[in-house]
Amino acid sequence: MDEAEGQTAALIMADRDGGYSKGNETRELILHTALTILIEDGYRAMSMRRVAADSGIKFGNLTYHYRSREDLVRELLEAVIRSYEVEFDQIIHMRGAPVERLRRICRFILEDIRSKKTTNVFPELWALSNHDAFILGRVQDLYQRARAPLADIVGEMRPDLPSADRAAIALFISASMEGTTPFAGFEKPFEPLMPRLEDIALHSFVLLVESYGGYRGGE
Repeated sequence: MDEAEGQTAALIMADRDGGYSKGNETRELILHTALTILIEDGYRAMSMRRVAADSGIKFGNLTYHYRSREDLVRELLEAVIRSYEVEFDQIIHMRGAPVERLRRICRFILEDIRSKKTTNVFPELWALSNHDAFILGRVQDLYQRARAPLADIVGEMRPDLPSADRAAIALFISASMEGTTPFAGFEKPFEPLMPRLEDIALHSFVLLVESYGGYRGGE
């Protein structure tokens, strides 16, 4: 298995009527192919005809499953975020103190940033979201769902904080981690420093949650 195949192996398909049939297998093949193109060549290369050709299926067969590239992108990003949600759910339901779950979920995200998939795909989606309302909506939904488990853990650690503060802390932690991508992501200049950056980040995030005094408005 090459790296691109390894990066797409964790996709989790949305359930559809009829169970796991040949149609579902074709959809999975299409999504894996589309993600591989996205990783290797970028969004602009991910045309419907390119996806059909690389999947080894007829164009009409592709459009039977996905009528447009927007439909394909919508389900692709849904499969990606579902794969992350499964990982997050396992961490959230682990036994032990919430501070340890915070460390584990942040470490998972920071280690994932070093993957080719995450380093190549997400910054491209960020750039596209500046000019494409459809991509913007999908990206915002993706990150809102990704922040939810962080906010839950912050709430466990600091039940005294208002929900708005918990959400703001989760947003700050998420943004801080994602911001390392262009610097320490896959094959980026500071990738070798990522283990040290992880230690700094985990120490900082725990202190932030434990010591944050609450929003004081304009003070």
